[in-house]
Amino acid sequence: MGGEIVTVSTDAKSVHQNWKREQDELVDVKYKMGSDPTGALSRVFGVCDAASGRALRGSFIVNPSGVLLNSEVNFYNLGRSIDELLRKFKANLYMARKPTESCPSKWKDEGDETVANT
Repeated sequence: MGGEIVTVSTDAKSVHQNWKREQDELVDVKYKMGSDPTGALSRVFGVCDAASGRALRGSFIVNPSGVLLNSEVNFYNLGRSIDELLRKFKANLYMARKPTESCPSKWKDEGDETVANT
């Protein structure tokens, strides 16, 4: 769809390499896995928990101009849905082409009902 997926965690690069080697669902992953051991990027995106030094689980859609289009932040033990993230990504592509329309929560793909912006 023209996007790039990058995962980032505060874990060291070696931890990411171990994940890819030891977790079956990550073996064939093609996207980049970045390491943010100082938490600098986590602070930029507002997911750094200063009290624990850990990062909350966040998903962000950023357009090529660097504008944040969507953000979702969950607590440490709650995973995210790739299907919902892809739905949001497709919705943002659609709305970029049709700025007078909004995509409701049940919108999934081109041709689904939209709402006119007022």
